[in-house]
Amino acid sequence: MESRVARLCIEKGLKMTEPRRVIARVLSESDDHPDVEALHGRVRDLDPTISIATVYRTMKLFEETNIVTKRDFGDGRARYEEILGDEDHHHHLIDVTTGQVMEFHNEALEALKIRIAQDLGFKLVDHHLELFGVPLNRDAKRDGDGGDSGGK
Repeated sequence: MESRVARLCIEKGLKMTEPRRVIARVLSESDDHPDVEALHGRVRDLDPTISIATVYRTMKLFEETNIVTKRDFGDGRARYEEILGDEDHHHHLIDVTTGQVMEFHNEALEALKIRIAQDLGFKLVDHHLELFGVPLNRDAKRDGDGGDSGGK
């Protein structure tokens, strides 16, 4: 059975070599936003003959054909994310202290972005949003309750 990314490649008319299939499978199974080095490590677990150069070329091709999008989470590494379309539109909040990336969706924010574009005389056709922050209450977050540890 083909992975989601492999199916997208086929729909877009890409020739599916075995290395591309493996890379597509690894991307489809990723629940994070891997960079090329992380992808290469995972790919090599499945097929040690696939070079990092092949992963770089494949990711460039996948990006050029709108199968993946490249993200910059402020750590100097290009991260990749599968493009799933409007049904999975989301944004990212990056904890700058740990590098953790949290995905979120907010309807009020979506409406505001459309309104801003309209106010400036534009129809919004695409956008990406990455927010960078630090936890408000680091001690509570470490304790796992996420709430106010002061009890007030």
